[in-house]
Amino acid sequence: MARLKKGRLEEIVKELAGASKMHLKQSKEIDKHIDDMGSPLDLKLSAGCKAAAKKKFDVYPSAYANMWASKQQKKGKC
Repeated sequence: MARLKKGRLEEIVKELAGASKMHLKQSKEIDKHIDDMGSPLDLKLSAGCKAAAKKKFDVYPSAYANMWASKQQKKGKC
């Protein structure tokens, strides 16, 4: 299934909402999913992950250190 952008999903929700009662339920489900979709830009590195990256890398902040810290945070290790 192709990934759709948030704006396109919102447009589909509006179209489905006007179609029929059956589609109204589907549009509400998709609308809930849109709310759950968080932007990666909204996430911030935790203090623990930053501290671990500062210990591991000589230069912080750096692209490598931030990438490592974000991956560790996703894994739940910080």
